[in-house]
Amino acid sequence: MAVDFKTFLNVVPFVTSVNKPVLLRGRHGIGKSQVVYQYAETVNLPVVERRASQMTEGDLIGLPSIDGDRTNWNPPNWFKTACEQPVVLFLDEVDRATIEVRQGIFELTDSRKLNGHRLHEDTLIFAAINGGEHGAQYQVGDMDPAELDRWTVFDVEPSVEDWLDWGKSNVSDMVWDFVNQNRQHLEHADEFEPNKVYPSRRSWHRLDECLQVGNLLDQNVDTAVLYSVATAFVGFEAAVQFQDFVANYDRQVSVENLLDEGKLEMVEDFGINEHTAMVDKMEAAAVFEDALSEERIQNLADYVVTLPSEVAMKLWTLLGNGPLDNTVAVHRAESRSGKKISAYLVEILGDGDKEEN
Repeated sequence: MAVDFKTFLNVVPFVTSVNKPVLLRGRHGIGKSQVVYQYAETVNLPVVERRASQMTEGDLIGLPSIDGDRTNWNPPNWFKTACEQPVVLFLDEVDRATIEVRQGIFELTDSRKLNGHRLHEDTLIFAAINGGEHGAQYQVGDMDPAELDRWTVFDVEPSVEDWLDWGKSNVSDMVWDFVNQNRQHLEHADEFEPNKVYPSRRSWHRLDECLQVGNLLDQNVDTAVLYSVATAFVGFEAAVQFQDFVANYDRQVSVENLLDEGKLEMVEDFGINEHTAMVDKMEAAAVFEDALSEERIQNLADYVVTLPSEVAMKLWTLLGNGPLDNTVAVHRAESRSGKKISAYLVEILGDGDKEEN
């Protein structure tokens, strides 16, 4: 069973605590490398990364030198570093490596040494591959049972929320808002047609970097240029939607429009997906982490009673994760339309019970 990144990060410390090698297996572009770096940061270790697919046997085990009647093996610098100090040793694309390199990695995962040179006792071994369930879509080598048995294997399938959480501090607001409101375009999860460009978590990040450096997130930018650039990174279908989103970005409803200005008319035509995206915006902006003003409490009460029940409960749960005073104040509030929030919550909870029965 595949796990999302949040679950992976919660579970993997139990594996590394006994110094067992970790293998992440999943589709391309989902952030396997990034989550390794994220974990390394939590344990305060530098990452030594090597692409196994680009290594020769000598790149892995080192080269010999003659010392009198003895032959010594000199390890490459990256492996010497992993032997002399604790690091996260990250071997990417192991299933694209030659059989000779994989046999060397076999010894490394089995005994934590190569040609007599042993890893530092606190060095952690991680690897990533595109094989497993999705292996048929890639030009990769299968791992036999003995090879897999040396690894602790995690099949990873990150959630949209994993990317959105990461994206809050790693991509622009415009790209984050687009993905949040058009989640079907975050990545392609079906079979891939040969030579066709598809969106992925990685390609959205790369596109965002290009757009920011080239100042292409300005709404006055030439739409043909924006479309051409976006198509190169995320493919035709996503680029069409993204181009339209950027052109109409000034019509997007902000958190401030609702909570500070009380402009409910801006969300009158919203469906459940748009309301869900609006609540996600509030979460991303961390608006409930501090005490709410009386004005925001009133405007929030006005908004809550317009929401579909499932979105209202999502908002209520989010509110409950902040200061208790916020929850109490909103619970006691009454919308300008005359509906008490406490009564509305009882009403939607009752509707939920009826649906379950």
